[in-house]
Amino acid sequence: MSTHLVCLTFDFDAVSPWILRGETTPTSLSRGEFGLVGAERVLALLERRGIRATWFVPGHTIDTFPEACARVHAAGHEIGHHGYLHEPPATLTRAEEAAVLDRGLECIRRLTGRAPSGYRSPSWDLSEHTVELLLERGFRYDSSLMGHDHQPYRCRVGDVVTRDGPMRLGAPSDLWELPISWSLDDHPHFEYVRRAGTFQPGLSWAGGVLENWLDDFRYFARTAERGVLTYTMHPQVIGRGHRMLMLERLVDGLADLGARFARMDEALEELAG
Repeated sequence: MSTHLVCLTFDFDAVSPWILRGETTPTSLSRGEFGLVGAERVLALLERRGIRATWFVPGHTIDTFPEACARVHAAGHEIGHHGYLHEPPATLTRAEEAAVLDRGLECIRRLTGRAPSGYRSPSWDLSEHTVELLLERGFRYDSSLMGHDHQPYRCRVGDVVTRDGPMRLGAPSDLWELPISWSLDDHPHFEYVRRAGTFQPGLSWAGGVLENWLDDFRYFARTAERGVLTYTMHPQVIGRGHRMLMLERLVDGLADLGARFARMDEALEELAG
């Protein structure tokens, strides 16, 4: 029997990445605050369609906007770890990364009463220590790597990479990867970012993105008997009016194509046991 799962995931960053980058003018922060508006719109759509999703929430968002985060949890959505102040692990020492993990864990336990099963790296850039640190803390899965588009696989530890010879692959670990991709992330398609050394035009036509996202599922369903396709969205991005209409069309289009929606922890349980 074929199993074509879809995970709708939402990175509820709010103001954390703006503060991390030192962009703390009222206008910059207001872009993060719009995430609260977007979150309410997303929650309402998910409730109407009877879908449970996974929300990756930085500890800073939980500390700053506890009522909004409590509404996400109360609606039955999974809460995953997403750093504290949206810190990319590859920019941290091992000790710093461990401290960020522990601080975020404490926030999630306070919100949900339990430790999370899953982790998503801010900016999708793991360090050489991340997998080991996650295993030490009992995480079941990561969702930050791009080694496949719809098949879970085991994260490796101990890769050796040099410039003057072949890469030596490490051993598979007990940590599962539920892979992602930039093409299935709303931020590079839609969000306008202009800062020193960086210009991301964003502002793409939502109809084109919708067709790409539906075609990725069509290819998945045509070529694989089972697996899970993950879409990554941010309330402060997807929550704009025309994009909410796109998300509604995406959900309905995927359902028409035979997709079954699941939280990431549920998808992993079904596919990997």
